[in-house]
Amino acid sequence: MSNTKETKVEDHDYSLQPVPQFARRRLLTMFMIMLGFTFFSASMWTGQTLGDSLDLSGFIGSLILGGIILAIYTGSLAYVGAKTGLSLDLLAQHSFGAKGSYLPSVLTSFTQIGWFGVGVAMFAIPVAKLIAPENPWLPYLLVAIAGICMTGSAFFGIKAMTIVSYISVPLIAILGITAMVMAVKTGDVPLAEKFAESQGMSVIAGAGLVIGSFVSGGTATPNFARFSKTALQSVIVTVVAFFIGNSLMFCFGAFSGVYVGGNDIFEVMVALNLTVFAIIVLGLNIWTTNDNALYTAGLGLSNITKVRKRPMVVISGILGTVTAVWLYNNFVGWLNILNCTLPPVGMIVVLGYFCHKEEYEKWDVIPRQVNWFAIAGVLIGAAVANLVPWGIASVNGMVIAAVCYLVGELIEWKKKK
Repeated sequence: MSNTKETKVEDHDYSLQPVPQFARRRLLTMFMIMLGFTFFSASMWTGQTLGDSLDLSGFIGSLILGGIILAIYTGSLAYVGAKTGLSLDLLAQHSFGAKGSYLPSVLTSFTQIGWFGVGVAMFAIPVAKLIAPENPWLPYLLVAIAGICMTGSAFFGIKAMTIVSYISVPLIAILGITAMVMAVKTGDVPLAEKFAESQGMSVIAGAGLVIGSFVSGGTATPNFARFSKTALQSVIVTVVAFFIGNSLMFCFGAFSGVYVGGNDIFEVMVALNLTVFAIIVLGLNIWTTNDNALYTAGLGLSNITKVRKRPMVVISGILGTVTAVWLYNNFVGWLNILNCTLPPVGMIVVLGYFCHKEEYEKWDVIPRQVNWFAIAGVLIGAAVANLVPWGIASVNGMVIAAVCYLVGELIEWKKKK
């Protein structure tokens, strides 16, 4: 991996090669990018569910337990991404095989395009209802405008995403926390008593929701962590960002539900007559996650087609924008099911690196076409995650994937003896 600057860099996002040292980013930039990634409005829905189902200690316990598991998972992926400089899809070539990597690329691209479309609609539909509820075309107009803007930042890659994150992250944090404090002050009873009215969920189940809310996005961590200057920096940034970002989103959703009603800070701010700020926070909140999702989809399609990321981002953005309202109305449940397919992918990518570190020195030499045990790990792990009712679904899937992959490694080791 070269440390000297090349005379001309045609692909500033290094979609088909490692990120060289001269293109790595400083700690604050990486922190803003990863924090913006975790500011995801759909996590507020989960926060409302947790607020309705747990007392305050159970809510906090779920955040801590789920956050620790999610931090270990994403931190491991961040380490591998920064250590190698490779995207998730290039890492998958080593663990799944050159052609086997198409499976994780298809899964990540499909789910991230889906969540991009859902995110666009999550902005357009509530804003349209607020501004002109009788206008049937306004949601579609706002979908088009939001889709174009978000696709544009993903098209220009890590540089544009950095700008969006530096603007969005402080605004979301300051305005969101202010609105949340104002909402709590409007209540007639203390916070602990409000949560005490909740019931019916265990801390384990709550932690499962915390993990499941962002584990699919977290699987794409190497796509961004590879721009960190060091592996240690990338792990610290990722773990801290996921803890802060996710926890804020859950608190926004939970406090909204128990004090004001609704499931996100947008509704809280509207209820508090902060309408303009509500639109700004909602738009920026979704934007910071959506450009990361589209960036990931572009890298996945790039791995399959061997075309650079930018054209793939445009195609993904068009698909997500055109289908946004339909996805929002019909597909969220299916996307949640598909979320269970991605933790096994991340687990196998991490194991692949630690089992074969030497292979990653020659990153473009792929020793196999398909690793069938890795493929089986994803398929069986996803099935277990979706069908087994006990435990934490995504963790179940990761355990099964790890077993399948390591069985394959053991068989290969015996063959070589």
